[in-house]
Amino acid sequence: MEIFAPDLWAFTKTTLDQFELENGVRRRFPGRPFTSMTYNLGPTVETFPHKDLKNLSWGLCAITSLGNYNPEEGGHIVLWELKLVIEFPPYSTILIPSALITHGNTAVQPGETRRSITQYNSSGLFGWTAHGNMQFTQAKKTAVAEWWKEPLHMFSKLSDLVREAGLEM
Repeated sequence: MEIFAPDLWAFTKTTLDQFELENGVRRRFPGRPFTSMTYNLGPTVETFPHKDLKNLSWGLCAITSLGNYNPEEGGHIVLWELKLVIEFPPYSTILIPSALITHGNTAVQPGETRRSITQYNSSGLFGWTAHGNMQFTQAKKTAVAEWWKEPLHMFSKLSDLVREAGLEM
């Protein structure tokens, strides 16, 4: 995330550091950009099309595939609105905005195994921090409306990444 979405990375790090400081808690994995992790231990994890609506809507979710399966025959990641089916070999990781894009994965062949680890952030934690450690319902409506404008600049454009790398398009 730090390489492909540096502004989002900086926002995430700053917010999580602030949350820890102001609420007297520590992250399980200090310095990492995610606060939550789900282990899907299978043995043949297959997810139906879904959006993770409680995740930070403009945040990225890291999905890592584990197991022993032929990625040409199954275990594909499907991003429905983008009309993409992506071969997803074991021990690969993909970053997606899981609250915005309907996603899932295909089944693997009989006798194969597929597991996954998913890392993400709850939108509630970010809203709590942005509004001075109070719930959305307690925050001023104008502040909530302004907060949702924050993410518009956080997604990198290809031209930004090329420029950062010192390359030409």
